[in-house]
Amino acid sequence: MNKKQKKVLIRIIAAAFFVVVFSMLPVDGYLKFGLFMIPYFVISYDILKKAIKGIRNRQVFDENFLMAVATVGAILLGDYKEGVAVMLFYQIGELFQSYAVGKSRKNISELMDIRPDYANIEREGHLEKVDPDEVEIGSMIVVQPGEKIPIDGVVTEGRTTLNTSALTGESLPRDAEPGDEVISGCINMTGVLKIRTTKEFGESAVSKILDLVENSSSKKSKSENFISKFARYYTPAVCCSALALAVLPPLARLFLGASPQWGDWVYRALTFLVISCPCALVISIPLSFFAGIGGASHAGILVKGSNYLETLARTKYVVFDKTGTLTRGIFEVSGIHHNTMEQEKILEFAALTESFSSHPISRSLKQAYGKDLDSSRVSDVEELAGKGVTAKVDGISVAVGNTRLMEYLNLSCKECHQAGTVVHVAIDGAYAGHILISDAVKANSEEAIRQLKKSGIKKTVMLTGDADRAAQQVAADLGVDMVYSELLPADKVTKVEELLNSKSDKEKLAFVGDGINDAPVLSRADIGIAMGALGSDAAIEAADIVLMDDDPLKIVKAIRIARKCLRIVYENIYFAIGIKVICLILGALGIANMWVAIFADVGVMVIAVLNAIRTLFVKKL
Repeated sequence: MNKKQKKVLIRIIAAAFFVVVFSMLPVDGYLKFGLFMIPYFVISYDILKKAIKGIRNRQVFDENFLMAVATVGAILLGDYKEGVAVMLFYQIGELFQSYAVGKSRKNISELMDIRPDYANIEREGHLEKVDPDEVEIGSMIVVQPGEKIPIDGVVTEGRTTLNTSALTGESLPRDAEPGDEVISGCINMTGVLKIRTTKEFGESAVSKILDLVENSSSKKSKSENFISKFARYYTPAVCCSALALAVLPPLARLFLGASPQWGDWVYRALTFLVISCPCALVISIPLSFFAGIGGASHAGILVKGSNYLETLARTKYVVFDKTGTLTRGIFEVSGIHHNTMEQEKILEFAALTESFSSHPISRSLKQAYGKDLDSSRVSDVEELAGKGVTAKVDGISVAVGNTRLMEYLNLSCKECHQAGTVVHVAIDGAYAGHILISDAVKANSEEAIRQLKKSGIKKTVMLTGDADRAAQQVAADLGVDMVYSELLPADKVTKVEELLNSKSDKEKLAFVGDGINDAPVLSRADIGIAMGALGSDAAIEAADIVLMDDDPLKIVKAIRIARKCLRIVYENIYFAIGIKVICLILGALGIANMWVAIFADVGVMVIAVLNAIRTLFVKKL
């Protein structure tokens, strides 16, 4: 609880104490009026001040005006205790609302802690702290253990473990060593790092993420816009209705020759005003979305606005990019087939032959072998464009490449019946077998597809530029409903447009990509989700929702957070309007008194706010 909230709490306690004490005193008339004015002004001076300010600014009809008119009217009618009680309980409700907003802001502020305060520049053998904005591209900065990395860059010296939990929502640390790219906002946990900056602070990952979160509240959902318009017309309407309730029935009774009963009808009108206050809707709906965005950010899911949260909740079609989204985008040896010697030996020959190449396939072979390669064992290396590599290993001729290389060498080879890149190996002039290299599927991809279907997603689709055979294999393994392969980036946009045209307007389509080469499709879908986007400028710019790590299950979590948020929003709308309508009718008929009005206003608001806070709790979704 902050200082402002503590002051309000003290005022509430003081006013409640005075009301209890003065209610027990045997006083009447002006003395009773004077005594009850003490707790009234203690608890209401800020509300009255806001109401007067609203009248001066010609923005009359708000909750402050309604509370001021209702309580002043009740006091003028002699209902001192009820007048003070209305304002007292209203302030209790406001305190609840303030605390709830503070609670949801805490998740945002925790994310804001990633903002670095300084950068260390080494000058004349000493470290000098400077503002990150002053550091130019290509500068050398030093990050000591326990400090945040202030600017994106490449490690030149040092090894360490990085804590990325503030960005990804995951506690698993990441290792960093010379040559690795690191991004701002991560915390250096162990060793001293020297980093050559590759971006200015304003263009670094931490700046873009903070800007995204800070501006998320500016993009309102349809529900929020509806409530804002509703309150704009609703409040003047109920004020006019209350005035009519106070004046027309007494005049009608007077015309009919009966007693007008002005006091009774004015009391009903004041009760009507208190009941009609739209606080529960005006406060709880934006708070629900704000808390939802806060809870999502704490889980490493950045939502650019509540409108995107609402769209995500209505998603029924999820379209995936393949490489880097459902698969790791890293080629790995997945099998060795038709081998005429031990697998380890074939792998050793292939890795040594490819030891001088930097091709991704070569790197996969060397990584699979996993041992130090003695290049002195290799001689007569010849790279044949579009075919492969030939060399001598320990004086034995070795050929490593595709089918065309085997044909070039007049050797027959055996085809592989599994999807992936096939590397044929010939040793000492004879075919020795082939090595299958494939893009490894992410550990949670299959579970993510299964959970999406369980969550009510109608259709999952995969778009890829890969060969049809490899794409079909991945789709079958994961359980994806439809797959389109051998697509260019423009073809992906066309396919997404076809899918958009085939669904109903109420159903929404989400596209999930890695954000690097999928910007056109991310922008075209109803909702664009960039995953594994830590440090990817294209993702943060193009997507509506950014998942800060590579886990496909975060897509499921994002949808569940959005649906929980929207469900709570509608619960509050139906509950608040339903109670208001019932109590307004009872108030107009004279059945509901000021205490019922207090429940209809403050009680409903407190219940709605407490319900809204539930959107913060996303761990078990």
